[in-house]
Amino acid sequence: MIIDIHGHYTTAPTQLGAWRDLQIAFTEGRTDAPDPATLRISNDDIRETIEANQLKLMNERGSDVTVFSPRASFMAHHIGDLAVSETWARICNDLCARVSELYPERFLMGAMLPQSPGTDPATSVAELTRAVEELGAVTVNLNPDPSGGNWTSPPLTDRSWYPVYEKLVEYEIPAMVHVSTSCNPAFHTTGAHYLNADTTAFMQLLQGDLFGDFPELKLVIPHGGGAVPYHWGRFRGLAMALGKPAIEEHLLNNVFFDTCVYHQPGIDLLTKVVPTENILFASEMIGAVRDVDPRSGHYFDDTKRYVDATTNLNDAQRAQVFEDNARRVYPRLDRALIARGL
Repeated sequence: MIIDIHGHYTTAPTQLGAWRDLQIAFTEGRTDAPDPATLRISNDDIRETIEANQLKLMNERGSDVTVFSPRASFMAHHIGDLAVSETWARICNDLCARVSELYPERFLMGAMLPQSPGTDPATSVAELTRAVEELGAVTVNLNPDPSGGNWTSPPLTDRSWYPVYEKLVEYEIPAMVHVSTSCNPAFHTTGAHYLNADTTAFMQLLQGDLFGDFPELKLVIPHGGGAVPYHWGRFRGLAMALGKPAIEEHLLNNVFFDTCVYHQPGIDLLTKVVPTENILFASEMIGAVRDVDPRSGHYFDDTKRYVDATTNLNDAQRAQVFEDNARRVYPRLDRALIARGL
C-alpha cells in the first residue's frame, strides 16, 4: 500500500471560496457576517472536484490512500479574530470529512485548527476534539505562525502550546507543522514562507526540550523539512553548541519529514541524510507546484517516481517510506485502515 500523508482540498467547490470572500468582507466591515447555513455544497459537487483531480492523479500515479486536510493557504489564520477562524475551521473540516465519508478507502481526514494571532493555543482544543471524535481526523495541521509571516507567536516549545500537545498525545495523532498564506510581501507563500517555517520549526525544536515533556508527541515537518536535510551538519553542530544531545537522540523519536520535494536530487539528499524511519511518503497533491517538468515530462509533484528511483533505499526501506512509517506515526490512521480491511 502507498499512503500519501499530505494532501489538501485545493480543488474545493467554488462555493467555498465565495463564502470565504463574504466572511473576509465581514472582517473588513463591508457586510454582515455570512451564515454558514447559506453555504450549499452537494455530494455531486464534491465528487466532481475530487474525481477529476486528486482521485484521478492518485490512480494514475499508483497511490492508494491520502490523508486529506483543508487547503493550507486557505487557513489564513491572520484574517479576522478567533470567532472568524472557528467558523472557518469548522466549515473546512466538515467538508474534508465529507470527502473521507464519500471515499472511505481512499481518503482519511486531517483537520485545520482555528488559530488566531495573539490567541491562546488552548482555544484550538475544542475544534481538535470535535475533529477527532466526531469527524474521524487522524491528524491536524498546526500553524506555528498564525500571523501569516510576521512570526508573532512564541516558539513551538513554549508552554502555551502544551494544551494542544496534551490532546494530541491523548488521541495518538501527530500534528503536521504547516503554515498558511503569507501576508508579508517579503515572503512568497509556497516558495519562501512554507520552507522558512519548516526550517524554523525544526530549529525551535532543536533549541528546546519539548520531547522531554512529551516523549510520545509526534510532529511531521512537511516539504522535506525545508532546508534541514541540506544543512544537517549545521544543525548537528548547533545542537553541540547548545549543549543538546545528538539530533538522533534529541529529536528523531518525535520528528518526521515528508517527501514533498519536487526533483530527484532533492529526494536523493533527503533519503541519504535523514534516517528512513523518519521519512513519510507525501506529494502535497494538488498543491504548490502543479505543472509538468519540461525536463522530465512528468508532474513536479509526482513524488512517487523519485522515491521509486532513488538508489538510497532498498525495497524494504521503500516499503517503510510508502506505508510502514505512516502506520506507525499515525496510529489512528492505521486503525482506520484496518477497520476498512486495508
